[in-house]
Amino acid sequence: MTPWQEAWRRFRKHRLAVVSALILVMLVLAVLVGPFVWTVPIDEIDFTARLQGPSWEHPLGTDDLGQDILARVLYGGRISLAVGFAAMAVAVIVGTFVGAVAGMAGGRLDAALMWLTDLFLSLPELPLLLLIIYLFRDALTGLVGPELGVFILIVIVIGGFRWMPVARLVRAQFFSLREKEFVEAARALGASRSRLVLRHILPNALGPVIVAATIDVAAAIIAESTLSFLGLGFPPDIPTWGRILFDAKDNLDFAPHWAIFPGLAIFLTVLSINFVGDGLRDALDPRRVK
Repeated sequence: MTPWQEAWRRFRKHRLAVVSALILVMLVLAVLVGPFVWTVPIDEIDFTARLQGPSWEHPLGTDDLGQDILARVLYGGRISLAVGFAAMAVAVIVGTFVGAVAGMAGGRLDAALMWLTDLFLSLPELPLLLLIIYLFRDALTGLVGPELGVFILIVIVIGGFRWMPVARLVRAQFFSLREKEFVEAARALGASRSRLVLRHILPNALGPVIVAATIDVAAAIIAESTLSFLGLGFPPDIPTWGRILFDAKDNLDFAPHWAIFPGLAIFLTVLSINFVGDGLRDALDPRRVK
């Protein structure tokens, strides 16, 4: 049995993680395929149906303009999940690079990179996110358009403030693995430093990185929802989950469905990702024997 087959066997024993993975897959399929099945336009206004509760015509109800909430939730899910996975990719790439360089170099370079990591860890994330987006959103949206510009800015900013835990994990793994016997054997056979990193050390350090990546996806989705809820995310005509909650906040007394369904989508997505991360942590832990 290969290590990945063994990890899959352990993951299947974590029933909560398996159920969460199925829920997450269904959510992803819903936001990807759903708009092709439920073809109601997201900007179709019908004042005769405004603030209606769930019905056969509008399964999740309508908002104050009579727009179908199901269509807007499905459309917004694409953006929210795309932001989460893209920001995770940025955080993992930057964190893995910094951690690998620090773990292999040691000495002053390691100290300088860890000082930089500690500096970023000490910065208040949300106020800086708000400040950076407020300062640069208009300039970037003027170059590449409002939707793509805000997407790029949010992904870079969120990913730029989530790479530090990954860097620390990778650095610790490198310090542990570079002294192992199989690395020493490869070094004795004349393997270059780049080959040691890419073929021997980094593949064996990916377990904690994968677990950290799942946490970063959940954190990025929450961060994007927070920014949209505060009115500093995507433009008002782009219905992300956080933006729908922002629009619904003044109508909670007589239209609670408007906030319940996007909030439930955020809750299920983040909870599922966290439980999948727990399952991966147990499955990829080499100290577990069962």
